[in-house]
Amino acid sequence: TMMPTMNIEQARFNMVEQQIRTWDVLDDRILDILSSTPREDFVPEQYRALAFTDISVPLPHDQVMMPPKLEGKLLQSLTIQPNDQILEIGTGSTYLTACLARLGSSVQSVDLYDDFTTQAEAKLKQHKIGNVTLTTGDAAAGWTSDTGFDVIAVTGSLPVLHQGFHTLLRPGGRLFVIVGKPPIMQAVLITRVSDQEWNRENLFETSVPALVNAPEPEAFHF
Repeated sequence: TMMPTMNIEQARFNMVEQQIRTWDVLDDRILDILSSTPREDFVPEQYRALAFTDISVPLPHDQVMMPPKLEGKLLQSLTIQPNDQILEIGTGSTYLTACLARLGSSVQSVDLYDDFTTQAEAKLKQHKIGNVTLTTGDAAAGWTSDTGFDVIAVTGSLPVLHQGFHTLLRPGGRLFVIVGKPPIMQAVLITRVSDQEWNRENLFETSVPALVNAPEPEAFHF
């Protein structure tokens, strides 16, 4: 059962004001997108009452939906422009996919699980979002594409940062990725400065589940 509409709008308002804004997500365009993309439609049915709470909502296959403030941080840090072409690694609940699609020009979203991809298709259609291409595949070690991207958002963590996404960035392109092992990981923004040069900025500490099949650090050899 879902809350009455009035309570939904109050809960949505509180989510933006008390969770997202207080975590220094202050970009009006991002706040507008988070307020106007109905998060409750993307949460699994049995967890809809938790749609606006400050938690990682469980998804099938031991995946999670990032807490709202983390989604806000990710979107803000990528400084998405209206003509940006975006690659999303991990479609998951499709909520972030929808937000990315509304901020940029096009999104290619890749997920390991075809039921997530199928579900995403229905949800995007329901919300009349037509600028997303969905692909089922394993992108944990990187992705190959004929075109480069202006923005790459990786929604699961990587135990060790690898170069599998770096070369897909166009010059000036931004990659958001969370690196490390629990309990504490580092959210990182990587910008491609030029052909052979990338800049790394550590943004904040967090923890999210690793991408399935993500490469592990090499064992030490003595």
